[in-house]
Amino acid sequence: MTHSMTNHAERDRRDNQEYDVVVVGGGAAGLSAALVLGRSRRRVLVVDAGEPRNAPAAHMQGYLSRDGMPPADFLAEGRKEIQRYGVEAVRDRVSAVTPDGRGEFVIALAGGGSAHARRVVLATGLVDGLPDVPGLAERWGRDVLHCPYCHGYEVRDEAFGVLAAEPFNSHQALLVTQWSKDVTLFLDKVRELPDAEWERLAAAGVSVVEGEVAGPVVEDDRLTGVRLADGRVVPRSVLFVAAKPVPRSGLLDALGAETRDTPFGPYPALDETGRTSVPGVWAVGNAASAMEQVVNAASAGYRAGVMINAELVMADVDAAAARRRAGVFSPEGEAAVARSLAGAGAHGLAAGASPLPL
Repeated sequence: MTHSMTNHAERDRRDNQEYDVVVVGGGAAGLSAALVLGRSRRRVLVVDAGEPRNAPAAHMQGYLSRDGMPPADFLAEGRKEIQRYGVEAVRDRVSAVTPDGRGEFVIALAGGGSAHARRVVLATGLVDGLPDVPGLAERWGRDVLHCPYCHGYEVRDEAFGVLAAEPFNSHQALLVTQWSKDVTLFLDKVRELPDAEWERLAAAGVSVVEGEVAGPVVEDDRLTGVRLADGRVVPRSVLFVAAKPVPRSGLLDALGAETRDTPFGPYPALDETGRTSVPGVWAVGNAASAMEQVVNAASAGYRAGVMINAELVMADVDAAAARRRAGVFSPEGEAAVARSLAGAGAHGLAAGASPLPL
């Protein structure tokens, strides 16, 4: 733990600390939002449960200047960056986000204590639901994969398998032929495919194996094949699986946020900046879309941070103008507004929370 984080822990921990923004989730989206807001001189708290979606992966790809970087190293660098701007980060879980009746929010922490926020960013991510096949979870992110853009180049020209949990997963078998011409589609429990899909698979050179899949075959900690329920083993070194993305949407659901239908199920209805239907609450990253890669998630967090800061600036200015019109604007009040706009004031960890290790 760094010295500065230790100093955070030594501060007086008062319950219901005041923040401009509380960011729930410390992945790429949440840290990006926190970085922008910290640079905008906002009082920001990041609450991270430490469950990133890409934790099983050894490397992340496709992020310009960070291609091939281990995900844990990427997040550690992000935490160091936000710390430079006074952003606080704690390892905890948010158990509830409750409107305070004044357009702001009380954030309850599972570890005890709470924080008060003018705005909230939900960057809680999603969970990849795997097909009910024994052995897949143990190989997930290693040689059981889901995204060719994330992993395809690293396993190029190997013997690919694709597990069809649903009929439309044949699309994935066609897609991965860009990275290998040795592709086998395992139909598993899928009993029928449209005639046009059979034709496309044949044209792409994809082999099709019918029959239920019993699980992966692993030798010396490497995938060597796919075993079928009837005992057959088809040699493969990589197995692509279309996981079902399930957003961690409990906090948004409790707030009554509107949703939109997507091919992956319901996701929050948002504007182009990530604003939800609940005033003052944004959703970014995989909490907002199943299709967000790390670089997209960071971009979404940036957009949300910019919009939130601008909204807070205008809210403070409008409030000050209203007080001036009412004749209750004093030099002391003007100084207080100036301090608010500059993000001044003491920071403090919410009670019961632990500072994140770097």
